[in-house]
Amino acid sequence: MSELVFITGASSGIGQALALRYYQDGARLALVARRTDELARWAAEQQLAPDRFAIYGADVADLEAMARIGRECIAAQGVPDVVIANAGISVGMDTAVFDDLAVMRRTFETNNLGLAATFHPFVAAMNARGHGTLVGIASVASIRGLPGHGAYCASKSAVVAYCESLRGECRPFGVRVVTLLPGYIDTPLTRSNRYSMPFLMTPGAFADQAVRAIRAQVSYRVIPWQMGVVAKLLRLLPNWLYDKLLAGRPRKQRAGG
Repeated sequence: MSELVFITGASSGIGQALALRYYQDGARLALVARRTDELARWAAEQQLAPDRFAIYGADVADLEAMARIGRECIAAQGVPDVVIANAGISVGMDTAVFDDLAVMRRTFETNNLGLAATFHPFVAAMNARGHGTLVGIASVASIRGLPGHGAYCASKSAVVAYCESLRGECRPFGVRVVTLLPGYIDTPLTRSNRYSMPFLMTPGAFADQAVRAIRAQVSYRVIPWQMGVVAKLLRLLPNWLYDKLLAGRPRKQRAGG
């Protein structure tokens, strides 16, 4: 039987591009989104074969719902070969604004708890089976903090650390954990950015490279590689120089801002 790939945030952007790429390669799909109607329309437009995909409706921050759809997926389609925790949000915040603390909480609930909730239903089954791949989608924003983007940068740094911890836990059982750090991808999350986005990629181009990295079972990869070089160089800069370079840079737009 062809491989089964479970993807969250599949109704747009990176998640949708990954779903299409895997489908074109012959995989079966388990697709998770809050906007199931939109996802179903996309599947119809792409003429996906009904016996090769299933749609599950859930917000990844709803832990009970994610546990439930995980059980439903296993019962209906089997234990996935690849689980991609892609769903995430990116909203600017200002710590001086009280309401933005709720933005930070929602960001962590989606980007971090949602990631763990995506993996949770499958870890024990994959370990018992002796193989499988868990993929966490982080960001180059995890490497250094950006003004006005504290919630997102912190959440994606946590994704990297969490996946590293999980990798050590699962490795003895033959289960791999892959951490991918996209640079700037042309998606609804980035189109409102008010600053330059070097090495901007289409979702399809990212998906091509991401699938290759997942199949190679690399532990950590920045896509595109050019953005990885830039990010590493920024990490090496002393704080005074990094702060000077970012002085006056437009901040990430706040909710309703």
